[in-house]
Amino acid sequence: MTQHTHYLIIGNGAAGVTAAETIRADDGDGRITIVTAEPYPMYSRPGLAYVILQEIPPEQVIARQPAWYARQRIDLVYGRALSLNVQQQNVELADGRVLPYDRLLIATGARAVPPPYPGADLEGVVYLDTLDGTKQLLKQARRARRAVVIGGGITALELAEGLAHQGLETHYFLRRDRLWSQVFNEAEADLLAAKMGHHGVTLHYHTEATAILGDRRGRVRGVRLHNDAEFRCDMVGVAIGVKPQLDLVQNTPIQTDRAILVDENMRSSAPNVFAAGDCAQVYDRWSGKHLVDVLWPSAVAEGRAAGLNMVGKQTPYRKGIPFNVCLLFGLHITIIGQINPRPDEVGRVAVVQQHLSRGSSELWFTFPRTYQSAWSAAGPNTLRLVIADNRIVGALIIGEQSLADVLRDLIEREVNATPLLPYLQADPDILRQKILTLGQRQEGVRGLSPRWT
Repeated sequence: MTQHTHYLIIGNGAAGVTAAETIRADDGDGRITIVTAEPYPMYSRPGLAYVILQEIPPEQVIARQPAWYARQRIDLVYGRALSLNVQQQNVELADGRVLPYDRLLIATGARAVPPPYPGADLEGVVYLDTLDGTKQLLKQARRARRAVVIGGGITALELAEGLAHQGLETHYFLRRDRLWSQVFNEAEADLLAAKMGHHGVTLHYHTEATAILGDRRGRVRGVRLHNDAEFRCDMVGVAIGVKPQLDLVQNTPIQTDRAILVDENMRSSAPNVFAAGDCAQVYDRWSGKHLVDVLWPSAVAEGRAAGLNMVGKQTPYRKGIPFNVCLLFGLHITIIGQINPRPDEVGRVAVVQQHLSRGSSELWFTFPRTYQSAWSAAGPNTLRLVIADNRIVGALIIGEQSLADVLRDLIEREVNATPLLPYLQADPDILRQKILTLGQRQEGVRGLSPRWT
């Protein structure tokens, strides 16, 4: 009797489900088991932002129905993976069940980091992290009046937009003097700040919470600020980062850093154990380092690579160009590649300047390379390009998105952008056409029909 391979996957998110789907396409006889600690089939975490905006009901974020698992002959096990024995090749669940494996994929993802000060466990502290947490957020928002949002990234901005949409008086605390400072320059931040104001969100710059305060019933009554003042509110949205879930690999020989270290084939340091998604630390060819990448498309790509390698198809994971798309307060924003290269990535940055005037440009004097960044604006539509060694290495697009695909392709393929250089200070419409022309030229070189008009 033929012994079929048992593939065990811990985690039912984008990486785990993609891996399972990939395995089934190449191994029609193998046994596939997915373990999930949540009481749902796979759902879209990015879709949770649309739930709190009431654009879709919670049920609509379910991305795989039970019938899909049945058709794929995938066993979906509800339970929490408690411990891993890499010598005996099995995983014990919290209810005592023990699941053996021939090949194991750890795709446990990451979870929101709670605030590092008192009050994190009070009723009214909410996260945009899980489907259950989002349902709880909606329930509590119905009886709340005033909310504070803490955090500096995209999830914090989504929380602020969602709470304001729920009708709460919403206050957004920033430790610094600029919105989304890791991504935006001052002009871009001002553009978003104006949109947030129009949506009813009040911004508080140079403001930091030191504690969340509760009433006698264990509910949020306010936050204490860095100057010891109390700011009254009855909800606190927290989005200060995520932390990979690594409990399963504690007390095992599997090597970790910030997450589970994997090689180019998504293998961990233990035999027959792979990792993918937010809990994996993969090699990033753009920075030359092993990084944790918490973007949904990256989780899908890593899951696909892991699945191929688990069935024996040696397939190195090649990280694509960093790419993120979001819609915040009515602004369409696309971020591609290195939009703010750090000195340790490109050499010492001596001068950085930005201009919002129509058709203006900037020079970033660096060693050993010189970066040039073109900035054009027409109403709320903006484009920022970062060019190094005559190649576009990054782009940030706000508003009109017709250049997103072509720029992603040019950056991914490291196309020589010399033909664009004379037009970086030209009228934005001229620069746009030159970018499209360069993209079409590359399509012609590959013998393909142009996609951009």
